[in-house]
Amino acid sequence: MRRETLRPRPDWRAKCESLGFHFHTIDGTYWDESACYAFTADEIDVLDDATAELHRMCLEACETIVQHRRFAEFAIPAPFHELVARSWRRQEPTLYGRFDLAWTGEGPPKLLEYNADTPTALLEASVVQWQWMQEVKEGCDQFNSLHEKLIAQWQVIGDAVGATRGETMIHFACLRGNDEDLGNIEYLRDTAIQARLPTVFTFIEDIGWNDATMAFTDSDERRIDALCKLYPWEWLVRDDFGRHLAADPCRMVEPAWKMLLSNKAILAVLWELFPESPYLLPAYRDPSRISGPHVRKPILAREGANVTIEGGPTRLQTEGTYGAEGFIVQGYAPLAATDGNHAVIGSWIVGGDTAGIGIREDRSPVTTNASRFVPHYFE
Repeated sequence: MRRETLRPRPDWRAKCESLGFHFHTIDGTYWDESACYAFTADEIDVLDDATAELHRMCLEACETIVQHRRFAEFAIPAPFHELVARSWRRQEPTLYGRFDLAWTGEGPPKLLEYNADTPTALLEASVVQWQWMQEVKEGCDQFNSLHEKLIAQWQVIGDAVGATRGETMIHFACLRGNDEDLGNIEYLRDTAIQARLPTVFTFIEDIGWNDATMAFTDSDERRIDALCKLYPWEWLVRDDFGRHLAADPCRMVEPAWKMLLSNKAILAVLWELFPESPYLLPAYRDPSRISGPHVRKPILAREGANVTIEGGPTRLQTEGTYGAEGFIVQGYAPLAATDGNHAVIGSWIVGGDTAGIGIREDRSPVTTNASRFVPHYFE
């Protein structure tokens, strides 16, 4: 694993935008092809194996949590406990998720967190960096089967919700005013269309509730029977109309059981169940149980907010508005760093299969929404 510097393609902006990637410059540089990461095939195998094993452990952890009804540890409101349990027992299909890993190329990769509900950096990890690799690193390969696997998994989901048979329209939704979310949800919708499923787009703000039909509706009063939302479950269950979700009025992508995995409390449960795993860092809800360098994170937070690194050579704390639901502490693992650029590897799961990686880079060891996306290839 090594970082290389490159000359960006002169027409990279137009090339990115041709793929629907219009948010390539967010408050400065976001897509950054002045650098890339090179791997060997053996290193890719290490990441592939780690991701598959982490996914297996997460599913086993879900079974334990549901069986013992440990929902309160995840700050899930009581009216939604049975929804989560029912969703898990029905084995409602999941579309995707992204494990964030710390790895220098030596030893096993270490799990930092699991973005299991609304992971972004998807469009750029899929078709955008694939196009870059074909043009810049011709003859090489890339750990990237996202596009094909998303289409295949939509067929599985379409069968489960009745969309394949034309019985159900799948709504896709995100908040207004966020170009990154819009780009990612439109890409997901495109993969569903390529799976030959009927789809329609709406904004989250335009979703209402019809008391007569006991159903969610869009701005055209169309009933919503299946919803793929780029909007966190922890926000949904606390919204005004969110209380209606407890009655299970529509099928959701991601399903309700993913509330267990998109919450950093899962890190403590994983460590409790698998303390010998080479891919995990010690993690606890009780801060007194950890010693040495560690990271304090809210169990519900986004984009690197309210994170504190303590016990190392320097102390770092990020700002934010999260933390009301509690924190976990996790052992510290250094990120790969070259010339002050710290890299986090996002390793994707689609359905139950590993599907590739995307790399985010920052001058800080805490990755935020301003961190750059850097492409990769392997030899």
